[in-house]
Amino acid sequence: MNAIVALCHFCELHGPRTLFCTEVLHSPLPQGASSGDIAGQNEQAEEEEGGIQMSSRIRSHSPAEGASADSSSPGPKKSDMKKGCRSLAGGHPGFVSHDKETSIKYVSHQHPNHPQLFSIVRQACVRSLSCEVCPGREGPIFFGDEQHGFVFSHTFFIKDSLARGFQRWYSIITIMMDRIYLINSWPFLLGKIRGIIDELQGKALKVFEAEQYGCPQRAQRMNTAFTPFLHQRNGNAARSLTSLTNDENLWACLHTSFAWLLKACGSRLTEKLLEGAPTEDTLVQMEKLADLKEESEGWDGSEEEEKPSSQPDAVEGQELSKCSPETSLMPDCSSWNVAHRRLSVFRSLRHMRQVLGASAFRMLAWHVLMGNQVIWKARDVDLVQSAFDVLRTMLPVGCVRIIPYSDQYEEAYRCNFLGLSPHVQIPSHILSSEFAVLVEVRSATRSSLYPTLFDDEQSLNKYEFVVTSGSPVAADRVGPTILNKIEAALTNQNLSVDVVDQCLVCLKEEWMNKVKVLFKFTKVDSRPKEDTQKLLSILGAAEEDNVKLLKFWMTGLSKTYKSHLMSTVRSPTSSESRN
Repeated sequence: MNAIVALCHFCELHGPRTLFCTEVLHSPLPQGASSGDIAGQNEQAEEEEGGIQMSSRIRSHSPAEGASADSSSPGPKKSDMKKGCRSLAGGHPGFVSHDKETSIKYVSHQHPNHPQLFSIVRQACVRSLSCEVCPGREGPIFFGDEQHGFVFSHTFFIKDSLARGFQRWYSIITIMMDRIYLINSWPFLLGKIRGIIDELQGKALKVFEAEQYGCPQRAQRMNTAFTPFLHQRNGNAARSLTSLTNDENLWACLHTSFAWLLKACGSRLTEKLLEGAPTEDTLVQMEKLADLKEESEGWDGSEEEEKPSSQPDAVEGQELSKCSPETSLMPDCSSWNVAHRRLSVFRSLRHMRQVLGASAFRMLAWHVLMGNQVIWKARDVDLVQSAFDVLRTMLPVGCVRIIPYSDQYEEAYRCNFLGLSPHVQIPSHILSSEFAVLVEVRSATRSSLYPTLFDDEQSLNKYEFVVTSGSPVAADRVGPTILNKIEAALTNQNLSVDVVDQCLVCLKEEWMNKVKVLFKFTKVDSRPKEDTQKLLSILGAAEEDNVKLLKFWMTGLSKTYKSHLMSTVRSPTSSESRN
């Protein structure tokens, strides 16, 4: 992350001062640093933490660090650097950490070496300890602009028995030019910086309590309350932070914390290319995950209060909400081992079309697209699940309701994909209904039913598939437009399976857009039937099958989209615009 983290202090004599800062270097070390300095004599032992290699001998002392009286240095002169306004002693080389993964260096010293960065940090320091503060003068705040960068600042107090009010004012600031990134990192930075502050305050509090126990300053100050010299500003100079915390390794620890903060904050957020608004399938999946999470939390909270007799109803409710084909939720399906890995018997829609035959597949696909109940009867659970996995790709996610395998018939309002064992009796009115299609998987009468197409698939060679319905689709029937386009893609051998899948995604999105227009036109705007018929003609969906398809797919719209439309219609601005 291209940012600077700094610790600032408000001095009673000099005002806001920068004590310590850590910056990220993608290029060679600043002026005065070289490979010889890193490998120089008396170099301290290196440590590794979190993939970062740390060394405290990083470079020879530079005049720009403020330890020299050179007037050209961006830092303050040595004569102005009081004990409480200095972190590293004169001649201290500073700290550096080498990130082996990215070849980035994290360098810590009193002030940034670059004059422009020095000015930015200096201005942020002054604002964080003067005008840009929270109520109570302690807490996080955000400020900045495009020219001087954006700042996350957290002010806090450190106990000091010799200071006015027995405390001194500090701040930790994070500066970067990317406003959006910094705002998105607010929760992370707040938690980690708050942890650093708590550790500093805890150490300082122990020192403060020990000093107060040995020599209470409050009583001593009350005895000298009328001394005129007390109000002069040349009293006790600010004590160093190492003295207040009684930690000689404080700056090395702060460097480690700041370096890790910069690395972790830069790694937690990554850029991702979005090619447009989320699809309806994505929205529905997100809503289902949220519902499942809420349901699981509710079950966890009431697990001890629930009686055993009420559990079968809960399982029955779960079975419809969880549409994952990999999960068996029927109470009586103990024979289906959900832990085993399912085999992909049907590899694709094209594969299923070759197995069932063109006419049988067209009938099955027509019922799937119309929202009629699709029933598969077979002993092989893997085969049924594989068939559902393939067929569901023709529908929007919100239109899919699956009961994977059952020992009893389930009504159409509960599922449009139903897997049954062979011995289950289906009601006669369902078998003769035009709103259901049955696929029976029987044992093949010959040892090899498809010797030329499926020599390598022994699992299909032993089956024959019989597709029946109370309302068979005539061969000369036009059918829904999307079905004809799907069949055209499946029969085009120049298109690979992956290309066909992408075509299917595009077709579903095209017709879901038509569904959105129809939903707003009829349900939200409440237009008359004549206008609706004109709209369907414009959409190219005036045929009976297309209208039925649009009405069924309308049930698959996400709650997010529906609520958005309703809230837009009810808003005063939309009402005025329509008038």
